[in-house]
Amino acid sequence: MRSSRLSRRGLLLSGLAAGGAAALAGCNRTDEVASSPPASAITLEEAVAGDWREPEDKARDPWRHPAETLNFFGLKPGMTVVEIWPGAGWYTDILAPFLAASGGKLYAANLQNNDPSAANVVEAYRQKLRSNPRLYGDVEITAFGATSGPMAPAGSADLVLTARNIHNWMAAGIVDKAFADAFAALKPGGVFGVVEHRANPGGVQDPTAANGYVEQAYVIRLAQEAGFLLDQASEINANPRDTKDHPFGVWTLPPVRRTSPRGEPADPAFDRSPYEAIGESDRMTLRFIKPT
Repeated sequence: MRSSRLSRRGLLLSGLAAGGAAALAGCNRTDEVASSPPASAITLEEAVAGDWREPEDKARDPWRHPAETLNFFGLKPGMTVVEIWPGAGWYTDILAPFLAASGGKLYAANLQNNDPSAANVVEAYRQKLRSNPRLYGDVEITAFGATSGPMAPAGSADLVLTARNIHNWMAAGIVDKAFADAFAALKPGGVFGVVEHRANPGGVQDPTAANGYVEQAYVIRLAQEAGFLLDQASEINANPRDTKDHPFGVWTLPPVRRTSPRGEPADPAFDRSPYEAIGESDRMTLRFIKPT
């Protein structure tokens, strides 16, 4: 089992590295650095509409519903927020300017920087932040992984959030640690917000989530075992068209659009049209509370 988990972890980091390299390339464009960020407090809707966000990121808003999701999690100006595994910074481009303009604080608990693939992802993320410090403010990069320490000072965060990472943590064998570390970072009464690809209920949950889908009841149980209380579930990011039986798991769907097994060359004959018609995955959106 351990060798399987390590193998899955290596594949996961390779995929994240590819995204990090793309982000690093994008950060070298000086025309984007010149974008003038707000000098005073902005609304969440203004942050979502910000001209600093990549067009391809904005194109995913109808599937990811960032303003609705962050409002559901209870994001407010001036909060201390932890984003776990921000990847290339899709949500950071919204959170960091919003918090920087209101005197808040963002911790980015990125991959542990002790693996070449992880190092590329983390460096790409740093380059993004350095490209416009006035826009992003003082984002503090911490770490989350198998041997990481605290993702933020204990009991300091108003909100910890993560998007589409539970299956990655299951594959790497660190999902229990993720929930425990989030719990430790939060203030009593703080919120842990989770978005995750949702499996159909009633099945047997694969502990490694090999197809990328996780049962909502399983995620709730993980949170409760860590000490959280389920406050509310939302259908903000639901997609009833997602049949969840795709040949290459959730990655068959946009935005990954896989046409062959992981590690193999793309299949130009693969018919993508049914999966484009589905759109992005069906997702649970859950708000947990650290008891007071």
